[in-house]
Amino acid sequence: MSTFTILYFAAASSYTGRSSDSLPAPLAASKLFPLLEQKYPGITKKVLDSCLVTVNLEYVDIPGASGASTPEEEDVVIEAGSEVAIIPPVSSG
Repeated sequence: MSTFTILYFAAASSYTGRSSDSLPAPLAASKLFPLLEQKYPGITKKVLDSCLVTVNLEYVDIPGASGASTPEEEDVVIEAGSEVAIIPPVSSG
């Protein structure tokens, strides 16, 4: 089975109890948050609603993540071997 790696940082790592996972590829980016919600119930509201996402070090918008999707949103396909990062907001003092 083909997979991609997802890296969890800060609150995402704390919530999942992991620093990374392997998930099945290919996967449309619009299906990423529902898949993570199924695997880690409650993560959408607690973490994903306020996080940034990168695919292969490039920031991407997750269609539908902020509510209703718009027609101009492009749904990136996460391919096998890709690296995805979930980056929650961080604060500094």
